Amino acid sequence: MNTNQRNQIPRAAKNWNRVKKKKKKKKKKKKKKKKRGRRRREKKKKKKKKKKKKKKREEEEEEEEEEGATTTKKKKKKKKKKKKKKKKKKKKKKKKKKKKKEEEEEEEEEN
Repeated sequence: MNTNQRNQIPRAAKNWNRVKKKKKKKKKKKKKKKKRGRRRREKKKKKKKKKKKKKKREEEEEEEEEEGATTTKKKKKKKKKKKKKKKKKKKKKKKKKKKKKEEEEEEEEEN
Protein backbone atom coordinates (compact mmCIF):
# COMPACT_ATOMS: atom_id res chain seq x y z
CA MET A 1 0.00 0.00 0.00
CA ASN A 2 1.49 3.36 -0.98
CA THR A 3 1.18 6.64 0.89
CA ASN A 4 -1.55 7.94 -1.38
CA GLN A 5 -3.77 5.01 -0.54
CA ARG A 6 -2.86 5.27 3.13
CA ASN A 7 -3.98 8.89 3.24
CA GLN A 8 -7.41 8.03 1.89
CA ILE A 9 -8.15 5.69 4.82
CA PRO A 10 -9.93 7.40 7.72
CA ARG A 11 -7.93 7.96 10.91
CA ALA A 12 -9.93 5.43 12.87
CA ALA A 13 -9.03 2.66 10.45
CA LYS A 14 -5.38 3.59 10.22
CA ASN A 15 -4.55 0.78 12.55
CA TRP A 16 -2.91 -1.57 10.02
CA ASN A 17 -4.27 -4.66 11.67
CA ARG A 18 -7.80 -3.57 10.83
CA VAL A 19 -7.06 -2.57 7.24
CA LYS A 20 -7.56 -5.52 4.93
CA LYS A 21 -5.14 -5.89 2.09
CA LYS A 22 -6.59 -6.54 -1.31
CA LYS A 23 -6.15 -10.14 -2.29
CA LYS A 24 -4.25 -10.82 -5.48
CA LYS A 25 -6.28 -12.53 -8.13
CA LYS A 26 -4.92 -15.95 -8.92
CA LYS A 27 -3.88 -16.39 -12.50
CA LYS A 28 -5.61 -19.23 -14.28
CA LYS A 29 -3.22 -21.80 -15.66
CA LYS A 30 -3.43 -22.22 -19.39
CA LYS A 31 -4.22 -25.72 -20.55
CA LYS A 32 -1.52 -27.20 -22.73
CA LYS A 33 -2.62 -28.17 -26.20
CA LYS A 34 -2.07 -31.80 -27.08
CA LYS A 35 0.28 -32.17 -29.96
CA ARG A 36 -0.58 -34.54 -32.73
CA GLY A 37 1.29 -35.07 -35.92
CA ARG A 38 3.98 -36.87 -37.85
CA ARG A 39 6.95 -35.31 -36.06
CA ARG A 40 5.56 -36.32 -32.69
CA ARG A 41 5.02 -39.88 -33.84
CA GLU A 42 8.55 -40.08 -35.22
CA LYS A 43 9.96 -38.71 -31.98
CA LYS A 44 7.98 -41.24 -30.00
CA LYS A 45 9.20 -44.07 -32.22
CA LYS A 46 12.80 -42.93 -31.81
CA LYS A 47 12.42 -42.76 -28.04
CA LYS A 48 10.92 -46.25 -27.94
CA LYS A 49 13.78 -47.61 -30.06
CA LYS A 50 16.35 -45.97 -27.79
CA LYS A 51 14.67 -47.42 -24.71
CA LYS A 52 14.64 -50.90 -26.29
CA LYS A 53 18.33 -50.62 -27.16
CA LYS A 54 19.19 -49.50 -23.64
CA LYS A 55 17.24 -52.40 -22.15
CA LYS A 56 19.02 -54.87 -24.45
CA ARG A 57 22.41 -53.45 -23.51
CA GLU A 58 21.63 -53.70 -19.81
CA GLU A 59 20.52 -57.32 -20.22
CA GLU A 60 23.76 -58.16 -22.03
CA GLU A 61 25.80 -56.55 -19.27
CA GLU A 62 23.92 -58.56 -16.65
CA GLU A 63 24.59 -61.76 -18.61
CA GLU A 64 28.27 -60.94 -18.77
CA GLU A 65 28.36 -60.37 -15.02
CA GLU A 66 26.70 -63.74 -14.46
CA GLU A 67 29.13 -65.54 -16.75
CA GLY A 68 32.11 -63.85 -15.20
CA ALA A 69 34.86 -61.51 -16.27
CA THR A 70 36.28 -63.99 -18.78
CA THR A 71 33.82 -63.03 -21.50
CA THR A 72 34.59 -59.34 -21.21
CA LYS A 73 38.30 -60.10 -21.26
CA LYS A 74 37.86 -62.20 -24.38
CA LYS A 75 35.80 -59.49 -26.01
CA LYS A 76 38.43 -56.88 -25.22
CA LYS A 77 41.14 -59.15 -26.63
CA LYS A 78 39.13 -59.69 -29.79
CA LYS A 79 38.58 -55.95 -30.18
CA LYS A 80 42.30 -55.31 -29.72
CA LYS A 81 43.13 -57.94 -32.33
CA LYS A 82 40.66 -56.40 -34.77
CA LYS A 83 42.15 -52.95 -34.20
CA LYS A 84 45.66 -54.30 -34.77
CA LYS A 85 44.57 -55.99 -38.00
CA LYS A 86 42.97 -52.77 -39.22
CA LYS A 87 46.13 -50.82 -38.43
CA LYS A 88 48.25 -53.35 -40.28
CA LYS A 89 45.96 -53.16 -43.31
CA LYS A 90 46.17 -49.37 -43.30
CA LYS A 91 49.96 -49.50 -43.09
CA LYS A 92 50.11 -51.95 -46.00
CA LYS A 93 47.88 -49.72 -48.09
CA LYS A 94 50.06 -46.70 -47.31
CA LYS A 95 53.20 -48.63 -48.26
CA LYS A 96 51.63 -49.72 -51.55
CA LYS A 97 50.63 -46.15 -52.34
CA LYS A 98 54.13 -44.92 -51.57
CA LYS A 99 55.68 -47.58 -53.76
CA LYS A 100 53.35 -46.72 -56.64
CA LYS A 101 54.19 -43.04 -56.30
CA GLU A 102 57.93 -43.74 -56.35
CA GLU A 103 57.57 -45.91 -59.45
CA GLU A 104 55.65 -43.15 -61.23
CA GLU A 105 58.32 -40.61 -60.32
CA GLU A 106 61.05 -42.91 -61.64
CA GLU A 107 59.17 -43.32 -64.92
CA GLU A 108 58.85 -39.57 -65.26
CA GLU A 109 62.58 -39.14 -64.64
CA GLU A 110 63.42 -41.73 -67.28
CA ASN A 111 61.23 -39.96 -69.84
